[in-house]
Amino acid sequence: MQATDLLMDEHRTIKRVLRMLQQAAREIQNGKHYPPAMFEQAVDFLRTFADRCHHLKEQDILFQEMEKMGIPVQGGPLGVMLKEHDQGRALVKGMAEAIPGYRRGDAQATKTLADNARSFANLLSAHIDKEDNILYPMANLHLENEDQESLLARFEAKEKEMGEGVHERYRHVVEELEMQVLGQTQAGGREEHSHHLHRRSGV
Repeated sequence: MQATDLLMDEHRTIKRVLRMLQQAAREIQNGKHYPPAMFEQAVDFLRTFADRCHHLKEQDILFQEMEKMGIPVQGGPLGVMLKEHDQGRALVKGMAEAIPGYRRGDAQATKTLADNARSFANLLSAHIDKEDNILYPMANLHLENEDQESLLARFEAKEKEMGEGVHERYRHVVEELEMQVLGQTQAGGREEHSHHLHRRSGV
């Protein structure tokens, strides 16, 4: 198993939330109401699973390893990815700040929430495509087997810092969000996760 396989598995989970956000953003601007707590759940997922768990594994581990290989940060693909991480954080902050007004029924806050949710989903969808199809293959060309094993061990250590069961808990959150917005969960999502859990030695 390559270290980037684990990151791509996390991408699949994140993309399920992006699809939910795109639909919810469109619908609240057309007058449909979702519970504010649903958006709070989404913000928590994005800040904890997508950012602290996933993006920090990239930034603190994979990207630093790629820099050691001679892939530049400034003016290179790593710099673009880091900039987009920051842009995503700003959009999630915009979502979080708009939720209280949305709860009160404020039309401008509803528009702000929808705009930030849609912009985040569009940004991160394109960002994930670039990582899956360009950046990760670039990394794998340079990483030897022992490098991959070292990265996986460091990823596991990073997850343990966040506490046990984080992945499982947030995959349940994803299923709840899908049920509220899409009316169904993604088929096979839990089975796919179970398969990767076994490959990751129980993390």
